[in-house]
Amino acid sequence: MTDALTKEKKGSGFFSVLQRVGRAFMLPIALLPIAGLLLGIGSSLTNAAMLETYNLTGIMGPGTVLYSVFSVLASVGTVIFDNLPLLFAMGVALGMAEQEKATATLSAAIAFFVMHKTINALLTISGMLKEGALQEGSIANVVGIQSLQMGVFGGIIVGLGVAALNNRFYKIRLPNVISFFGGTRFVPIISTTVYLLVGVVMFFVWPYIQTGIYALGDLVLRSGYAGTLIYGFIERILIPFGLHHVFYLPFWQTGVGGSAMIDGTMIYGAQNIFFAELASPNTVKFSVEACRFMSGKFPFMIFGLPGAALAMYTCAKSTKKKVAGGLLLSAALTSMLTGITEPIEFTFLFVAPILYVIHSVLAGLSYMLMHVLNVGVGMTFSGGLIDLFLFGVLQGNEKTNWVMIPLVGAIYFVIYFFLFRFLIRRKNYATPGREEDTEETKLYTRADYNAKKEGRSAETAPQSGSEPHGTSALILEGLGGKENIAGLDCCATRLRVTVKDPERVSDAMLRQSGAAGVIRKGTGVQVVYGPQVAVIKSELEDYIRLLEE
Repeated sequence: MTDALTKEKKGSGFFSVLQRVGRAFMLPIALLPIAGLLLGIGSSLTNAAMLETYNLTGIMGPGTVLYSVFSVLASVGTVIFDNLPLLFAMGVALGMAEQEKATATLSAAIAFFVMHKTINALLTISGMLKEGALQEGSIANVVGIQSLQMGVFGGIIVGLGVAALNNRFYKIRLPNVISFFGGTRFVPIISTTVYLLVGVVMFFVWPYIQTGIYALGDLVLRSGYAGTLIYGFIERILIPFGLHHVFYLPFWQTGVGGSAMIDGTMIYGAQNIFFAELASPNTVKFSVEACRFMSGKFPFMIFGLPGAALAMYTCAKSTKKKVAGGLLLSAALTSMLTGITEPIEFTFLFVAPILYVIHSVLAGLSYMLMHVLNVGVGMTFSGGLIDLFLFGVLQGNEKTNWVMIPLVGAIYFVIYFFLFRFLIRRKNYATPGREEDTEETKLYTRADYNAKKEGRSAETAPQSGSEPHGTSALILEGLGGKENIAGLDCCATRLRVTVKDPERVSDAMLRQSGAAGVIRKGTGVQVVYGPQVAVIKSELEDYIRLLEE
């Protein structure tokens, strides 16, 4: 019995760490939409072929003010993608640090430079910087340093390690003679020392790891359409657990997602390849092999899920259709425009999990169909109409074959609508508007699902926002108090919390604060609030600081 409990605790701890890593990834990932927006607009409106096609050369061609403006936008977007490894090092350290986050972030930047400069020195001494000494693509220019091609893995290695050093040493006490260097001042010192040694280790070890990454990437690429389908299914099925960022990031940002020579530079990672092609004036058609890890989102996010929302609306009782329609329309528009799908996905996930499994299979098929139809539309963060317009429509059909997306999407809308409507009516699922007359019409949550299993009703007290910090007070109480919080962060739609005692967390109280769902695994708690979660997190942190004063 004791062994079983120990194993469960270890498993929960590992899951909690993965959740923390996933939310730490979200900070640098959140930079991608603005970088992609700048690069997409700037590159498209300075592209010679586009200017000639629409007879805009005289107005926006080289030498004009507009051309200069759009060139600047493209350059600004490019610099973010070019320096993602450093941004990941700082962002992951910031996200994983339990205290003194500013110190951890600065230390990560220092450690990143130290590690790569150490590798550079050893490459120079050994003569490996000479052409032909290493496998093609093994050397890269990392923030001006000739180093090994580690990509965002290098940044993640630095971020995770520095965060661990920060958490261990930020309160260290040194002997009186050197006490000035204790506490937070010790963190950048120990980080510099450690990552000098890590640089030495990476010089010897990374070439073998890199060979393994290339081999894995080659295996994925050779898996063809079946591999694309499996990728899409796994990416979607991990959404409820909050682990999808950990899964797709290697495909988007490392050699696992493939490689391509663009304008004389070897580029690794599906998303990196797409944006390098976007910035290149020589691109004739975007790489389908790279975009296979992105294009599949568009059909089911823009068309499929709104079809499911319409199915749920048509199945609602006539007395509840107006309320259900307003909720479902909002969720559908959110999915279509921004690609944020959790409000509608969580609705049918907690009412009928089998619908979510079917949805995940259809998502996998969507990825595969885009691959089969040679669609080359990339994305920054999600597959909504904004990304489709910028990276599909604006780039032209010859480059992207984007026309296939609405054609397949129309079919997906029909499939989702009729399949969901059939199953909802056949199995009598209590989707919004089909509840008992005495029950509230709402988008269903994890709290409702757990309450139903336990044979009780979830509390639905009104929002507590009438007094200053009222919502924050509810959230804090629902999480078991400030002393129960070991770590606090957020992703695009969820408050991600590491708690000391999971038993003290109240799903019902978090629901009262406006949460659309609560997900638990060990000491990791995810509270779904939607796109406004960043503001909720900041207000909660302000409230906690106020209590500590």
